[in-house]
Amino acid sequence: MRGLVEAQKLRAERTGNGMTREVLAYDKNLMMVRMTFEQGAVGANHSHPHEQITYIISGEFEYTYGDEVLNMKPGDSVFVPSGLTHGIRCLSAGMVLDAFTPCREDFLK
Repeated sequence: MRGLVEAQKLRAERTGNGMTREVLAYDKNLMMVRMTFEQGAVGANHSHPHEQITYIISGEFEYTYGDEVLNMKPGDSVFVPSGLTHGIRCLSAGMVLDAFTPCREDFLK
């Protein structure tokens, strides 16, 4: 578990394909993650058992949500239920905030 997370102590992890991940505060039930995207970066379609909320901080994105494609811009958010296939393509460089429940243990390794 992490309590206070000081911005200057965060470690950014390059996840490939023009994306960077920073794990923010979390415990076993909830996790917040900041993702930074270069223009053209793609988070491939995938699904997982976690519930997720994505909030667009900056940039513009094409978000695959099941069979739909959502055009998302700053201030937009989306709830992703467990098991739903989703993915993201960055149209203009930006940043998103993701919340997961339960914690994404795979992001801590």
